[in-house]
Amino acid sequence: MAIEIKAVGGYAEVGKNMTAVKVDDEVVIIDMGIHLPNYIKITEEEGETVVKLKAADLMKARAVPDIEMIKEWKSMVKAVVPTHAHLDHVGAIPYLAGKYKAPVVCTPFTAAVLRAICKDEKIKLSNQIKVLNPNSKIKISDKITVELVHVTHSTPQASIVAVHTPYGAVVYAADFKLDNSPTLGGRPNYAALERLGKKGVVVAIINSLYAAYDGKCPSENVAKEMLKGVMLDVDSRGKAMIATTFSSHIARLKSIVSFGKKLNRKVVFLGRSLSKYINAAAEANIAHLEKEGKVCRFARQISKKLKQVQKEGPEKYLLIVTGHQGEPKATLSKMSSGVYPFMFEDEDEVIFSCNVIPTPINRAYREILEDALKAKGTRIFKGAHVSGHGRKEDIRHLIKLLKPENIVPVHCEKPAMDAFIDLGIKMGYTEGRSAHQLLNGQSLKFE
Repeated sequence: MAIEIKAVGGYAEVGKNMTAVKVDDEVVIIDMGIHLPNYIKITEEEGETVVKLKAADLMKARAVPDIEMIKEWKSMVKAVVPTHAHLDHVGAIPYLAGKYKAPVVCTPFTAAVLRAICKDEKIKLSNQIKVLNPNSKIKISDKITVELVHVTHSTPQASIVAVHTPYGAVVYAADFKLDNSPTLGGRPNYAALERLGKKGVVVAIINSLYAAYDGKCPSENVAKEMLKGVMLDVDSRGKAMIATTFSSHIARLKSIVSFGKKLNRKVVFLGRSLSKYINAAAEANIAHLEKEGKVCRFARQISKKLKQVQKEGPEKYLLIVTGHQGEPKATLSKMSSGVYPFMFEDEDEVIFSCNVIPTPINRAYREILEDALKAKGTRIFKGAHVSGHGRKEDIRHLIKLLKPENIVPVHCEKPAMDAFIDLGIKMGYTEGRSAHQLLNGQSLKFE
């Protein structure tokens, strides 16, 4: 038996996720993401937009994983498997995957997002994209089979990846929550997770971003009800209504649109990343938001549409825009700064259906944006949001289902790693023997 886990990115940090799983002389790479704060710092782009840059420059800026950590494994790589379509898990594939002669294996929605990124930025991806439906398996080699187990998250078709080997399974649970009443798609595949546990899991690598938070992550239905209160129960007659959220959060966008329709407002989507994810959802036949309202992607289209909105009356529209983190090049920032032709008026409603990603650059950008909006007399509504990341009880439940011999935290900083290990100890694991902390560049071997 010879399984080795190499932590390449996402360990003791949030983002830049990448883990290499070596089975004897074959390797599967799971996730290949960007570090969003570092990426935004060098591009000032929307947080869900990828632009064409050199891989070496991105590695130097610590915006993508340092693949030099696994240079000895380069010829052994048999597949690159992103867990879902968020850029901190998939965004480095256009830059780095071509270094390996291996296919990219992912769900239809993730594949559609990848193709859109490469098309937009004229990046030629040499790797074949093999589309695998959720809750399906693919044989990578005689020794390795990869299974994508459906789980709920804040973007469609998120998966827990199981790497089946002759020695047992390696399970990688990146971004997940255990939502039993999702507003889009099905519940987590508990039967598959339980089956994995009965068959034997050597190690489970688990997202622990909120391991220190007691309780269970609220359902997306809760966010929908909060949006209902903000959009339907607040008097917005005669006023502009502008909403912003994560462009990849198709379920949230559907909820926002549904309430806009109840208000008899015409829906308009403004921004590059919104266009990308809306098109990907349509291509994967998950949702057809493009039928619900006009999608404006480029600056000229956005300016033209906003002029029309001003002429006809903003109170007749629901504007869904990019820029929830205050990114300077995103639509909402350009509207507030006057780059785009939109005149905010007293009591216009601006809804942030999102959290602020807790990094200094994001906090600074959001503060600048909110100050500018408040100076124009707008009413700002925050808090109509629930996370896509599981809390302590979600993690506990997952561990009970999988019954792994070993556990490892990922996609979190050191305090959350400690909280995860504490939970593991309470569940019978031993720190250093069956509950392990890894830093980027470190390995864990099972022989």
